[in-house]
Amino acid sequence: MSQRTVVIASRVGLHARPASLFTQAVAASGAQVTIAKPGGPAMDASSILMVMALGVGHGEEVVLESEDDGALDELVALLETDLDAE
Repeated sequence: MSQRTVVIASRVGLHARPASLFTQAVAASGAQVTIAKPGGPAMDASSILMVMALGVGHGEEVVLESEDDGALDELVALLETDLDAE
């Protein structure tokens, strides 16, 4: 299992639109991916409810874990982008 730690760039964190875009990307990857706050329980990253329940804000770190390194790299790049930007 590979892990990546990423800082959330979206201005509102992983809420509403950014969470939706992220979970859609996870589902489209076909990979099993979990997301967690450092030291916290891992959640299914394809579930918008679980992602939003983490309450991750702008500038906070999350840990992504999967056996698919390519999917992780793409998801990290997505989270490092301000998904609220127009």
